[in-house]
Amino acid sequence: MKRYSIGRRELMLASAAFALAPAARAEEEPPIHVVKGRGCECCDAWVDYLREQGFTVTDEVSMGTLLIRFKMDQGIPAKAFSCHTGTVNGYALEGHVPAADIRKLLDERPDAVGLAVPGMPYGSPGMGSEDSRDAYDVLLVGRDGSLEVYTSYPAA
Repeated sequence: MKRYSIGRRELMLASAAFALAPAARAEEEPPIHVVKGRGCECCDAWVDYLREQGFTVTDEVSMGTLLIRFKMDQGIPAKAFSCHTGTVNGYALEGHVPAADIRKLLDERPDAVGLAVPGMPYGSPGMGSEDSRDAYDVLLVGRDGSLEVYTSYPAA
């Protein structure tokens, strides 16, 4: 049986490739801007989650009626509100939307306002362990304010 060994050069090149992989992914993903309430830990957790998923994320703090006005200006109906609102490539992202659904939205490019996860369901990104999540739906927000199920996540 022939044995193969990895030399120092190959090891360094492989290490560099792995180190650059998240940066390369971030360059492929469009930037997301998040408007959130001050001191909201789950908003911060969602921003961290998006960054871990390879997105470049900027965020700003807004409070009370200014935050509500921002949501409404993006076309999010009140019944779909959550704690933070993101924007990406002309779409709104309301609440704890999973990265897979953001990518699907950007690939499919439907004529819609964006996606929403109303409320703050346990186990959605930034809201606790996915291993014991509550069932929740990601909703597609129509330009007329209508909501339809885009993706369903069962309880775990």
